[in-house]
Amino acid sequence: METKVLCLLLVLLMLVISVQSQLRNSFYASSCPVVEGIVRSTVQTRFNSDPTIAPRLLRLNFHDCFVQGCDASVLILGPSSERTAFTNIGLKGFEVIDDAKAKLESSCPGVVSCADILALATRDAVDLSGGPSWGVPLGRLDGKRSLASDALNLPSPFESVAIHRQKFAAKGLNDHDLVTLVGAHTIGQSDCRFFQHRLYNFTPTGNSDPSINQASLAELQTLCPKNGNGLNKVALDKGSQTKFDVSFFKNIRDGNGVLESDQRLWGDDATRAIVQNYAGNIRGLFGVRFNFDFPKAMIKMSSIDVKTGSNGEIRKICSRFN
Repeated sequence: METKVLCLLLVLLMLVISVQSQLRNSFYASSCPVVEGIVRSTVQTRFNSDPTIAPRLLRLNFHDCFVQGCDASVLILGPSSERTAFTNIGLKGFEVIDDAKAKLESSCPGVVSCADILALATRDAVDLSGGPSWGVPLGRLDGKRSLASDALNLPSPFESVAIHRQKFAAKGLNDHDLVTLVGAHTIGQSDCRFFQHRLYNFTPTGNSDPSINQASLAELQTLCPKNGNGLNKVALDKGSQTKFDVSFFKNIRDGNGVLESDQRLWGDDATRAIVQNYAGNIRGLFGVRFNFDFPKAMIKMSSIDVKTGSNGEIRKICSRFN
């Protein structure tokens, strides 16, 4: 059994190395040298009027990469496409990618994939929020499949660390990647309905989740009344929802995690050690370690199941297949 597991891990590693060798930062240097400037200006314009676009693009990218790989399949419109799945409720930011694509089709028709635009836009969103920037390896093709049924196994805020660990491992991502990528919750917010169960009748005796800091519990119950419709918005990073920094990990350490799956990172020995490292590593607006690790984890995630050859295409319009 151990030999089989080792062989599987080696195969996954070789696949990742193979994919990463196909992607390169200079992919469009000759064919479309304006690509990064156009994507950046598109995201910047939207961010200036609505900073909430940053966490929306991050979530959009994550939901794309975890289903059939980073192939822009989540952008497809249709009655049974990925974006109609229950797990993709509330996804936003599509118009930013569509806008950038339209501009690029005008400058470099048929050259830049929607998958690469999404990867670049996500990087720019993090940077504009005060987080790190990084060179994005490019050269992805857009996928030719988008089904709601494929998105049903996305990581859920109601699941345990053990289940998340399995789902991340299936994508070639380890515990460190898991915690680092969940750190994207340093910006953004959530509907009450995704964590309201923690506030009322969480235990068989009718109490709230005991892992919630009592002061935070009172605040959350005010923001999310028991008989409310669950649609009120609450910041995922208490006190710092617009800045990409390590306060998210400090909040988890102090029992202020909003989503159950976020707070559970403190209850698992392996993930708690990583959270503690980030929470205690502060310099300026963000932690040095987190600032270094996040780009690496994003590049690793963006290499999942990259489409090549006949498996992909360069869409003319991101929301529909050619």
